[in-house]
Amino acid sequence: MPLTADSVSKAVNAILDSLGVPTNSTQAEALKAFQNGDYQRVKRLASTHLGDYYIKSLGYLGSAFKLTPNTDTILAESARSAADFTREKTLTELGKAIHDALETDPA
Repeated sequence: MPLTADSVSKAVNAILDSLGVPTNSTQAEALKAFQNGDYQRVKRLASTHLGDYYIKSLGYLGSAFKLTPNTDTILAESARSAADFTREKTLTELGKAIHDALETDPA
């Protein structure tokens, strides 16, 4: 089945939904640049924030709209980065919750 702008937009929106709200100012800057179509700025942020999966995911997404033979790969890599971001965020939240629970335990 050939790719269409509509189908790619749906996939991009699903990835954006999974990323959710930025957790820091650089992620917010990257999201704003993405929403404004400034994909080069997003790629620059991704190249200078190598460990930030949120920005990495956005860095791939701008290229998805070009509808090239690589679009499937671009979407897959963006989705993997979004999943990595969600995993890291969850691990951080759970670690804090466990810390808080154990630090407040009177026993």
